[in-house]
Amino acid sequence: MLRYAIGAAAAQRFGPRFPVGTLSINISACFTIGLVLEYLNRHTGLSEAWRDLIPIGFIGAYSTFSTFEFEAWADFTHGAYWSGLLYVTASLVGGFVAVSLGAAAGRSFP
Repeated sequence: MLRYAIGAAAAQRFGPRFPVGTLSINISACFTIGLVLEYLNRHTGLSEAWRDLIPIGFIGAYSTFSTFEFEAWADFTHGAYWSGLLYVTASLVGGFVAVSLGAAAGRSFP
């Protein structure tokens, strides 16, 4: 539900031309998964299966990688090459930076 709400709000605010909602969701999911996994790996004695429940079960449901792929494909097949390239680049670089920042934040907890 949160994914839908963010996507709808972004589309209303920024329009449908560039998928700001999906980009925002994917980058925030990258940050959150970095934070949660780093924290759980360092500060809990949970088994690997339990540690993976939150990031895979919940954060994975929030992230929208398949939507990202479809939107990028649609840009390329409709001739919007620069928009598609910008979207793919921003998603990959932004996601990598967000995971790094999330992991750093996870390490900062005592």
